Amino acid sequence: MERTIKRAAVLGSGVMGSGIAAHLANLGIPTLMLDIVPRELTEGEKKKGLTLEDPKVRNRMSESSKKQLLKQKPSPITSKKSLDLIEVGNMQDDMEKLQDVDWIIEVVVENLDIKKKVFAQVEKYRKEGTVVSSNTSGISIEAMAEGRSEDFKKHFMGTHFFNPPRYLKLLEVIPNKETDPHVLSFMKTFGEDVLGKGVVEAKDTPNFIANRIGTYGLLVTVREMQKGGFSIGEVDSVTGPLIGRPKSATFRTLDVVGLDTFAHVAKNVYDQVEGEEKEVFEIPEFIHSMLNKGWLGAKSGQGFFLKKKGKDGSKIYELNPETLEYEERKKLKTSATEAAKQEKGSKRKLKALVSAKGDRAGDLIWSITKPALIYSAELLGEIADDLTAIDDAMKWGFGWELGPFEMWDGIGVKKSVERMKEEGAQVPQWIEEMLENGYESFYKKENGKIYYYDQGEYKEKQVNKKEVNLKLHKEKAGVIKKNRGASLIDLGDDVALLEFHSQSNSIGLDIIQMINKSLEEVENNYRGLVIGNQGKNFCVGANLGMMLMEAQDFNFMELGMIVKQFQNAMLNIKYSEKPVVAAPFGMTLGGGTEVCLPASSVQASPESYMGLVEVGVGLIPGGGGNKEYYIQQLKGLPQGVDLDLQKIANDVFEKIAMAKVSTSAEEARENGILSQNDSISRNPDHLIYDAKQKVLALDKEGYKAPERNKVPIVGEAGYATMLLGAKQLQIGGYASEHDLKIAEKLAFVLAGGRLKEGTLVDEEYLLDLEREAFLSLIGEPKTQERMQHMLMKGKPLRN
Repeated sequence: MERTIKRAAVLGSGVMGSGIAAHLANLGIPTLMLDIVPRELTEGEKKKGLTLEDPKVRNRMSESSKKQLLKQKPSPITSKKSLDLIEVGNMQDDMEKLQDVDWIIEVVVENLDIKKKVFAQVEKYRKEGTVVSSNTSGISIEAMAEGRSEDFKKHFMGTHFFNPPRYLKLLEVIPNKETDPHVLSFMKTFGEDVLGKGVVEAKDTPNFIANRIGTYGLLVTVREMQKGGFSIGEVDSVTGPLIGRPKSATFRTLDVVGLDTFAHVAKNVYDQVEGEEKEVFEIPEFIHSMLNKGWLGAKSGQGFFLKKKGKDGSKIYELNPETLEYEERKKLKTSATEAAKQEKGSKRKLKALVSAKGDRAGDLIWSITKPALIYSAELLGEIADDLTAIDDAMKWGFGWELGPFEMWDGIGVKKSVERMKEEGAQVPQWIEEMLENGYESFYKKENGKIYYYDQGEYKEKQVNKKEVNLKLHKEKAGVIKKNRGASLIDLGDDVALLEFHSQSNSIGLDIIQMINKSLEEVENNYRGLVIGNQGKNFCVGANLGMMLMEAQDFNFMELGMIVKQFQNAMLNIKYSEKPVVAAPFGMTLGGGTEVCLPASSVQASPESYMGLVEVGVGLIPGGGGNKEYYIQQLKGLPQGVDLDLQKIANDVFEKIAMAKVSTSAEEARENGILSQNDSISRNPDHLIYDAKQKVLALDKEGYKAPERNKVPIVGEAGYATMLLGAKQLQIGGYASEHDLKIAEKLAFVLAGGRLKEGTLVDEEYLLDLEREAFLSLIGEPKTQERMQHMLMKGKPLRN
């Protein structure tokens, strides 16, 4: 019988437990969340006359954690509806409910004895064959399984999620010696295909993979900071994006994680290793002082950094480790950092830094990179079977752009090893042998595939068949058509893909032209088209800088032609004879959303932040977004429901006027940007594959382009109604005079002008109104100020 997980249970409702429960619920998996029974009543419970036997009291821990999910930021839930799938209870009264679940996840306190007691209770109630796992960050899986039955051990493993579970990609799966290989294989596939994770199999060693190497790297950085006399701010200024790490760099990351958590993870390794490695995992004295003072980072309001409010606003200060006083934040700026900033890609930036001998920043980066690379190589075989697992774990768990071995390739293995040896470092023997045998890189690419070095040969990296790497695909298959802004790629099976690759994937004339050329090519030679890419974001909108420049040069005729071409391209997408599936992810704003709205269907990544945001720069959507958003709401009404045009127009007006952006793909569906017929991929890495399958399915169903129907409008009366709401905002001080002017234009377009309510108009009429309003607004000085401010500051201006 094929194994499935239809229902799960989470034991422990702390931040991690409730986060895992939320992630499961986001994916539509009903989840039972249990916690301990409180030993004492709260003051509030006493006032209500409750007793310790009251169900409300007994379930307080898990119920409180469930409510807290609504308040946490970033939000652990993709929709408030997710909470309906979380059932709460306690670990005394509700353990028998475990017999109804397919997966039990333990997330209690990190204490082996307590965990073993919990598993003893679990074994009394679980049905045979139920998967049981621990979310431990480092306690031995083998030790937890001691004393359990054969069936329990066969279905037991570690499943280490990273916090927050909704957002961090890594899932480390750690089998015990008796874990059934079929169960392990199922959970790894389930982790990828259903949980949407990047799964690595780790060995049962202290802190597994990512926390072992990540904690080592952080402690080495602290040590080198103290040795070199660097400040905390200086270290963070060069250990973030400059070397392919998150913006939180080193010490801001520790503040976010929490010093107490960091110290616990470090101690877990410290207690189980010897020699030089033990010395590295010893927490520095100044961090012990911070722990004693309760300076735990973000959770306590101060840690390595402290935000203070002053008369000129808030300012962030850094801790001086010597004095434990907070000082002005410093940055490290040298000739090497400036040179690295000019390089493209993390590998080239890192190489530029570590090659700068005698430069203060270059020497710092080399001093923290060298031991991290050697340590990763020493642990190969001990913590993971191959180097790809180590690299993937660090990228997915710590947000590194490059794993340790990819970093090593970037700076040059042979040359860097020679330098390490010159400086007296001992490089693992297997790397010496690798170089002696003529292998000078850990990875190589051939025929669109990645190969990695393993024991004297290169082996193909095995990936899920649903992962499509567009960069590798293009290297193998080439492109059909290309210009500066976009490329048309053959995805196979007679499906093409239109990839945006302009700066920030912003839409300009080059992309508009490629949309039209792609549709023509697809209608002649392919079964359908996917519009997608694998950049940082799907599309942040139209090319704002280009439009501002044209407006400031009074080239309104040319601007009008560009907007008209954009509108026509969106109509061409909508009425294509072949199915067009948009595959949005990340920021899908303004023009990005306008590309999705007319598509035959949308296959969205779960983290898709979609919205028509043009009001934020003093404009309204110009590529047909107003019209298409309104039409989509008309189509979305259930059969038999009376058509309330004014209600629909008001709703669309409010969402566009407030520049509402969804916080997930599920919320985009609730906002009406995605329809009920659109789909959401569970794993972002499977997005292109899923979109291609949708094209093939639509083609197989005999896809036909939609008919060109006329659109009912609310007319002049509806315009007045929408405008009244905007004026009330202005009277209340929530909207400026220019905000009101934008709202007037938007209301006029959505209302369909000064016609009678219920009049049927064609789409071109609505597009003409939209284009006219757009052009009139872009000529306004205050709109141009907003556009300039967005380009310069990256945030909206209120004027």
